[in-house]
Amino acid sequence: MPMTRYAASWAERVTLWAYGLVMSAAQPLLARKLSKRALAEPLYGRNIAQRWGYYADPIDSSPSASGSAYVWVHAVSLGETRAAAVLVGQLRERIPGMRLLLTHGTATGLAQGQSLLQEGDRQVWQPWDSPKAVARFLANFQPQMGVLMETEVWPNLIAACAQANVPLYLVNARLNEKSYSQALRFAWLARPAYAALAGVWAQSADDAQRLASLGAAVQAVEGNFKYDATPDATQLARGRTWRLGHKPVLMFASSREGEEQMLLSVLEENVSNTPMDKAHLAIKKIACLGVQLLIVPRHPQRFEAVAQLFEAAGLRVSRRSTWTQAPAEADVWIGDSVGEMALYFGLAQVALLGGSFAPLGGQNLIEAAACGCPVVMGPHTFNFAEAAEVSLAAGSAFRAEHLQDAVHLASDLLHHADRLEQSTQAALALCHAHQGAAARTANALSARLLH
Repeated sequence: MPMTRYAASWAERVTLWAYGLVMSAAQPLLARKLSKRALAEPLYGRNIAQRWGYYADPIDSSPSASGSAYVWVHAVSLGETRAAAVLVGQLRERIPGMRLLLTHGTATGLAQGQSLLQEGDRQVWQPWDSPKAVARFLANFQPQMGVLMETEVWPNLIAACAQANVPLYLVNARLNEKSYSQALRFAWLARPAYAALAGVWAQSADDAQRLASLGAAVQAVEGNFKYDATPDATQLARGRTWRLGHKPVLMFASSREGEEQMLLSVLEENVSNTPMDKAHLAIKKIACLGVQLLIVPRHPQRFEAVAQLFEAAGLRVSRRSTWTQAPAEADVWIGDSVGEMALYFGLAQVALLGGSFAPLGGQNLIEAAACGCPVVMGPHTFNFAEAAEVSLAAGSAFRAEHLQDAVHLASDLLHHADRLEQSTQAALALCHAHQGAAARTANALSARLLH
């Protein structure tokens, strides 16, 4: 497919060259980081050479191999991979014999993406954004089209695709104010990258405006794929069964570093510093709230530390990894598994939104809504600003400035059945009303590929 290339200025080309040198020099640092992370998450230690564009097994990327060249989808982490799953399903319906090339940057994304593969597909690590690694990746796979999910704009990767006439699209695209300001600070590097994309489909009008101001060819505002994702019905049903016979379950969903300590401090407020007093007060406070606490940390490498934090406070802890038929009795349940968010949202009746009480931008609250779980969020939701505002307006989410207020708001909601049911139904209706973004984007992508 012929492409109209963005003509970078001399200064922009020099900036890209310098960026390439830095990224190449940083490869040993990345290798050490991956080896360290592999101690907690072994997937990071597998196939590290793929990060530099080296592949152990033979690759036949020719269309004659099985009827079509690769359609490449890059989904960096768990959330993007779940969103990509909906798009991949829609693309398969529209592109006969499609072979998927799926890339990731994180272990959670790689693990989740395995379920999307069919015969003839490939799954590898995202190439490190150095000129040689990217060149080897493209030479090996020769994709007929590339699709980047949400925010994954890599200057060398985009420049190499443009040079190789591989149309590269950014879909379900978002760009918050913080990232936009950072892009403006590195405009000589960012603008050519955004401008060289073959097309962009944005989540919201605000995202579209910011992307377009950086030179991106915004085609349309289509909404968020995450509304199209269907929760795992088996997990959801199991969670709802497991909640029976327990106090109302309050979940801290995708909690981030520091936020669990904030919650513990809320439970331990206004007591002396002796550990026993803190433990007794925390247990008493949980009892007064009349809830069962469920903590699901965002990152698997923190499961052990979070469990130890609550155990050190004298609380009884039960971990999902030890459950067989049902959760064990405990002051705090710890969700120490990956890929079971539907189970946890089914188990909970209300969720506190992780990443929104520390200034980290929040986490995806659409998955909670799809499971019929209302959310109480803190003041920091800039990573999901559109979804947060829509959820607030719909009545499926609530905002509190401090975690202490959020805990009391959630507890109050749990003990008022009419309000809880109203919020639950609002969450389900919200998801239904905003579906269709993945199908519309798949229509646009397949039309460009097949014509």
